Amino acid sequence: MTQDPQTTAWLDQEDAHLARLIRTHRFAVQYVDAGDEPGEPAFGYTIGLFGLGHPECVVVGVGHDSAHGILGRVAADVTGGRNLLPGELLAWPEWEGRLVVEEVPNPGEILLGANRFYGRPPEYSVPAYQLTWCHADGTFPWDEDYPCGPECQPRPGTWRA
Repeated sequence: MTQDPQTTAWLDQEDAHLARLIRTHRFAVQYVDAGDEPGEPAFGYTIGLFGLGHPECVVVGVGHDSAHGILGRVAADVTGGRNLLPGELLAWPEWEGRLVVEEVPNPGEILLGANRFYGRPPEYSVPAYQLTWCHADGTFPWDEDYPCGPECQPRPGTWRA
């Protein structure tokens, strides 16, 4: 399938911009607004951590500023040498929230920009961790009294871009 010249030029510019960001900061954050269909949540993910030998990180169901803040904080730890592990609880003194690191079983359906950057087809996707956040009341999606439905923060493997 061939692309029109304008689309090709735009993608080339985007690729160059992304490469500059990653060279400068060691990672970038890609934010995707919620889709029109139910089950298409807003989410953000890193691009660049895979180049450091670490899975990319995804946060689902938060706004643009929160996604950038959370992913920027976590990516700074990773670029500083920290390796996240599935099941790990993340918390920082300056932040009231908590995150749990979970493996994403379907990263090829989500990390479209990261796979484009690394030249990988979806079936050989870069790996990813979902950073599952707790609600303001301290509960997580798997807790019985979690006040937000599954559309608020879909579980890993239950949604795709």
